[in-house]
Amino acid sequence: MTISFKSLGLSDSRVQQLESMGFEQPTEIQQKAIPELLANRDVVGQSQTGTGKTAAFSLPILEKIDPKASAVQALILTPTRELAQQVSSAIADFGNKHLQVLTVCGGQSIERQIRTLQRGVPLVVGTPGRVIDLLDRKKLDLSQVEWVVLDEADEMLSMGFIDDVKKILKQTPDQRTTACFSATMPREIRDLVDNFLKSPITLSVKQSNAAPSRIEQRVYMLPRNWSKIKALQPILEMEELEAGIIFVRTKRSAAEITNKLQANGHNVDEYHGDLNQNQRERLVQRFRDGQIQLVVATDIAARGLDVQDLSHVINYDLPDNAETYIHRIGRTGRAGKTGVALSLIQPADRHLLRRIERRLGERIDPSKIPSRADVEGKRIEKLKEQVQNTLTGERMASFLSLVNELSSEYDPQAIAAAALQMVYDESSPPWLHQDWDVPPADFSKPIKRKKNRRPNKSKTSNSSSRSSRKDVKKSVISHKSQ
Repeated sequence: MTISFKSLGLSDSRVQQLESMGFEQPTEIQQKAIPELLANRDVVGQSQTGTGKTAAFSLPILEKIDPKASAVQALILTPTRELAQQVSSAIADFGNKHLQVLTVCGGQSIERQIRTLQRGVPLVVGTPGRVIDLLDRKKLDLSQVEWVVLDEADEMLSMGFIDDVKKILKQTPDQRTTACFSATMPREIRDLVDNFLKSPITLSVKQSNAAPSRIEQRVYMLPRNWSKIKALQPILEMEELEAGIIFVRTKRSAAEITNKLQANGHNVDEYHGDLNQNQRERLVQRFRDGQIQLVVATDIAARGLDVQDLSHVINYDLPDNAETYIHRIGRTGRAGKTGVALSLIQPADRHLLRRIERRLGERIDPSKIPSRADVEGKRIEKLKEQVQNTLTGERMASFLSLVNELSSEYDPQAIAAAALQMVYDESSPPWLHQDWDVPPADFSKPIKRKKNRRPNKSKTSNSSSRSSRKDVKKSVISHKSQ
């Protein structure tokens, strides 16, 4: 028997919204968690990122809260600001235009967040450091909270925020529904569950399989101060790319990258939650028909992109969890075919790469970003093929008279070279003429494998500066608005 979102107890309007986003069948963690949370039971879910846990906890909350109420009714804690932004974006997609979701984390104006809280907002997603800061300033009131979610609790533990989580939980009502999702269950998380959850239902899902061997995985280490788009352009020039997805963290990034790639002549479009159903269907059909070569999308939006025969998956932004990485690259190399998975790695992303390598049980050797000579050699080789094909074409005869006329004054070889140069220059993207050659020294340095250090928990002169340092630390530890 096939389990549907409707059979889990969700409303018709919610089910219709999910179907419009391409969600047809719930994942295992969604099947287990949604009915329990709708019944207001506390839940402990042992589940990796990429298994659909965001929908597992957010859909029941959306069914229960009053979107018009001004008091905070639901609080979702995440270890990093990037994950907080991802969760907020997903909830906005799952919800409706009348629901306001506030993301509270570092890297954003706290004054703006305070003004939003003063106007009233029913749902808050945030990092422990910023939530504590707002609580200390008496700007965040959790006295009417009915739902609390701890997302990736073990990551919050490893980053040193477990005491902050406990402090936050103590300021919420006892009569609340609490969900704790964690990939692993160390003793400290078990203790937290025992102290703050009421007779929770424990759920677990099977771990995804490792990445298939038929997928070629490559990582590109970016020199310091290099933007990812600067590295991506020569990489794309060298790839025999048929169809691919470029994964980013946020909708804003998807729009920016799409615009830049389109300006450089790439056949690319963006796919995100702001598109209506008709727009989504048309884009997917164009992608399947080969009218679009590349689609830039977030993980949430890409769920609606069920396209076969992808030759490439590109991790423009690495995911926070190895399971999501495996899920992403598993979109290529299907049905016995081979595929290519490329990842762009900035210095702050290296700990994420180490996490992925540990999960895969292997190291992914870094590849060198193509040089100007590499790209120009590839383009000239393509131009040679085009000339060879044209020499057998029927229209060539119409240009021979022009060559004969010019031959009275110029050498025929010079005429041919000038024509090729014109074609090459006109087809060259603007970035090819800019200074972008790769510093070779960056690729000779091995990746240092150091253990993650816990954030400095020393006292500071005020809570604002303490929160600021935490958020800087977290941004280093986990480098998607959109």
